[in-house]
Amino acid sequence: MGRGRAKAKQVKVARQLKYNSGGTDLDRLKSELGVSDSPAHRDDVDYDELVEKYADYADDYGKDDRDSTGR
Repeated sequence: MGRGRAKAKQVKVARQLKYNSGGTDLDRLKSELGVSDSPAHRDDVDYDELVEKYADYADDYGKDDRDSTGR
């Protein structure tokens, strides 16, 4: 029978998370995750290079498989 207090506390915590989610410190979260502010990783990849690299996949998987079965 000691489940009542534990369940009440879980419900309380769940309500706090659901309704009081506006106080997130995003800068602190970035520092904890080790994310840098510089967008250098985005500049390293050229969009045209990615298009060339994955163009053959678009040809192979871009078509709908249901069209080839005749349904």
